[in-house]
Amino acid sequence: MNWKSLFTPGANMSPDEVKSFMAEHQPDDYQLLDVRQPKEYEKGHIPGAMLIPVKELTERMGELDRNKPTFVY
Repeated sequence: MNWKSLFTPGANMSPDEVKSFMAEHQPDDYQLLDVRQPKEYEKGHIPGAMLIPVKELTERMGELDRNKPTFVY
């Protein structure tokens, strides 16, 4: 299964657009999903981001709220 098929199609947003969205909304209104490897996450990540490495994504989709916008990086 292609991991992209797990998400409802949405708009691609630039980093500046995501920053603006985050500034205008409460942290509980959206999800930040970091799909990198744990060592990359440990070196630095966006505060509040959830780590689910891309290889684990299909198995761990239940951890995400499908009703919230999700920003994946």
